[in-house]
Amino acid sequence: MTAPESAPLAAAAPTGGALVARPGRGGRGRRRSPLTTAARLAILVLVLGYLILPLFAMLEFSTRGDYGSRSLESFRAILDDPDLVDGITTSLEIAVLTVFGMLLLLVPTMVWTVVRVPRMRRVVEFLCLLPLAFPAIVIVVGIAPIYQWMGRNLGAFGGSPLTLAFIDIILVLPYAYRAIDSGLRTIDVATLADASRSLGAGWPRTILEVIVPNIRGGILSAAVLAIALVLGEYTISSLLSFHTLQVVIYLLGKRDPFVSVAVSLSALIFAFVLLYVMAHFAPGAGERAQRVLEEEPAA
Repeated sequence: MTAPESAPLAAAAPTGGALVARPGRGGRGRRRSPLTTAARLAILVLVLGYLILPLFAMLEFSTRGDYGSRSLESFRAILDDPDLVDGITTSLEIAVLTVFGMLLLLVPTMVWTVVRVPRMRRVVEFLCLLPLAFPAIVIVVGIAPIYQWMGRNLGAFGGSPLTLAFIDIILVLPYAYRAIDSGLRTIDVATLADASRSLGAGWPRTILEVIVPNIRGGILSAAVLAIALVLGEYTISSLLSFHTLQVVIYLLGKRDPFVSVAVSLSALIFAFVLLYVMAHFAPGAGERAQRVLEEEPAA
């Protein structure tokens, strides 16, 4: 019997035999109704309007000049305010410390859990997600006595705003855990670790040179989330009397709202640029995009 004309022929396999042909869809597929298309467009317009209109409003407000003109004076004044520059520098330093501390805490712990004690994976997940159950105001009330003791007994280190990295590491744990866990689930961590160990590598070298390069996408996602959280954190910094970026923006808004809005818009643009760089210029981004295109079924 001959195969139907509509059925795709099987291709020869390199090692002999034939590859199983994927059945076709039989046409171009079901055509979408105009109502479905209109609904999707309406939802897209609403979402984009909800996200983009406030940004345009911030841009319009921060570029107002005299007599209805437009000026970039508010953006140029950002670097002229020493308190604002100190707040930006402090927040960036806290963000760097938070990223390194979070990765140093999570990556070895999660790798060790997957390889050696898989039964503890749920326990580690529960502990990492626990900060979501406590509002920031509750955390700062509980940790304020510790910071007061640090300020009295640890000198300049105890009174430094960089110590906020300890709290920010706790706050970012739920989001960083999900990002890194998604990367670990895409590879066989146990096999890679056992192979590396059998070749004589120690655990630090195994994690840094074998596991980390394979989960760099998840690590980059966790780092971006940590930076975004630190740049947007206000409650804890304000209650502990540390002048970070958001606290300075709030204080500046009482004196010069135009510069305050300009700084807020610049911080949002900085976060968007980070996301864009991570999505398009991260190592392996092109390979992932090509793999997605290859796995899409033919129409």
